[in-house]
Amino acid sequence: MCGIVGYVGPRPSQEILIAGLARLEYRGYDSAGIAVIDADGGLNMRKKAGKLSVLRDSLTEHELAEGTTGIGHTRWATHGGPTDVNAHPHLADDDRLAVIHNGIIENFSALRAELEAEGVTFRSETDTEVAAALLGREYRKTGDLQSAFLAVVNRLEGAFTLLAMHQDQPGLVVGARRNSPLVIGLGEGENFLGSDVAAFVEHTRHALAIGQDQIVSITPDAVTVTDFDGNPVEPEPFEVSWDAAAAEKGGWPSFMAKEVAEEPEAVANTIRGRVRDGAVVIPELDGLDDLFTGINRIIITACGTASYAGLVGKYALEHWARIPVDVELAHEFRYRDPVIGADTLVVSISQSGETMDTLMAVKYARERGARTLSICNTQGATIPRESDAVVYTHAGPEVAVASTKAFVAQITALLLLGLHVGRVRGSLEDGAASVAELEALPAKLAHVLESEQGHVAQLAGWMADTRSVLFLGRHVGYPIALEGALKLKE
Repeated sequence: MCGIVGYVGPRPSQEILIAGLARLEYRGYDSAGIAVIDADGGLNMRKKAGKLSVLRDSLTEHELAEGTTGIGHTRWATHGGPTDVNAHPHLADDDRLAVIHNGIIENFSALRAELEAEGVTFRSETDTEVAAALLGREYRKTGDLQSAFLAVVNRLEGAFTLLAMHQDQPGLVVGARRNSPLVIGLGEGENFLGSDVAAFVEHTRHALAIGQDQIVSITPDAVTVTDFDGNPVEPEPFEVSWDAAAAEKGGWPSFMAKEVAEEPEAVANTIRGRVRDGAVVIPELDGLDDLFTGINRIIITACGTASYAGLVGKYALEHWARIPVDVELAHEFRYRDPVIGADTLVVSISQSGETMDTLMAVKYARERGARTLSICNTQGATIPRESDAVVYTHAGPEVAVASTKAFVAQITALLLLGLHVGRVRGSLEDGAASVAELEALPAKLAHVLESEQGHVAQLAGWMADTRSVLFLGRHVGYPIALEGALKLKE
C-alpha cells in the first residue's frame, strides 16, 4: 500500500511532493523519500526510514537543492527491511536516474543475477533497484527515457507502478502501471502523477485514468500515454468529486471518527439522482435491461468488509429481484473452478477499485463469459474499467484503514441495485414503500449518531477490559454481526 507522487511544472517541487505523500500516509508505510532535478540540472535525493516527519526534519536540517521536477514515495517493506538504504527512490546510471516503485517484481531474482553477471553492484536488497539498473542500462543505449521505459516494462513480471526521471531530461517524468494504481492530474502549465488522486487533489481535480499495461510521460505542458507495445492510447478523463479538505481530519480526533460522522452524507450522496417518481432508476445501468432479465444467477465477490456488505446485498437482491445470489471471497474465487457463463452476473465490490484479489476475480469471470458489474468508490480505478458496468458509491475519500462510511455506502448501492433489478425483472412488489424507506435512511443515520453517542461511549468504557465478545445476528443482522466483530478486532 505504498504511496507515489510525481510532479513537473513551474513551482518548487519539494513541498508538493511532501504534501502529496502526507495525504497518502493512510496507505501505510515504513520509509519515505524524494528526488528532484535542481535548477542546475543535477539530481538530488533524500530518503529516510520511519515516518514522513523524519524525512521532513532531515530536509529542514540539511536542505536539498530545489527543482521543479520531482518524484516522491512512501514504502512498505517487502524485499529488504525498512532501512534508509532500502527506501525509495533508487538511483542508477551513475546516480543520474531515479526510480520509485509500488508492487512486487516477481522475476527480480533472475534479472538481478543477469545484471550482476554484467558487473552491476547493488546497494539495496530491493526488487526496485533491479528495475532501476535495467532502466539505466537501456537509457545508456537509447538516450531516451521513454524508449528505455518501453524496453524495461516488457521484461518485468508481477504487479508494479514505476516512476522515473533522468537529470539529462529535466521537465519529464515517466510512469508505467501493471496491476497497481496510477492516475494523472492535469494542471495549467503543470502535471502530476499519483497512486491515488489524493496525491494531487489540492492542486487539481482534473484527472486521467491510466489503463492496465500503459506508459505515461508528463511534461509541464503535455501528457502522452501508450501501451506496452508503444501504441498511442487516449486516456479516460474524469473529475475528482471531492477536494483536499475532504481528506483532512478537520478537527476530529481521528479519521475513523470523522468518517463515521460522514455516514449520513455518504448514504445520501449514493442515493442522490437514482430515485425517479418513487422508483429506483440507476442512470449508469441504462440500456442493460436485457442483461438483468437474461441472467439466472448472481455471484457477489469481494474481500473483508466489502464481502460483508455483499452478504447484506444478497438478502436484498434475492428478496426484490427473485434471483439466486452467492457471495464469495475474491481471494478464493478463481482457484476453485467455479461454474459460470453468460447467464451469470458477477458483482464485485471494492472501495478503492484496486483490490488485487477482486480485480483478478473480475478478469477470471470475464474470461469465462460472465457479465460483470462493479460497485466502487474511486473514479478512474481499474476494477470499474475492467467491468461491463459500474455503480459508484460517492462516499468521498476514506482514509481510515477500518472502513466505516464506505461500508454503509456499499450496502446502500446494493439496496439500490436490488430495487433497480427487481423493477426491471418485474418481481418487485413493495417497491414504493421500500424506496421511501431507503430515502429516509440518511436522516435516521444522523439521528442515531446524534442521540446515541453517550450510550456508545458508556458501552465502550464498560467493554474496554473485556477479554472476549460474541456478536450475534439473524437475517441481515448476521453480516452486520460479522462486520461488527471485525471492527472490534481492528
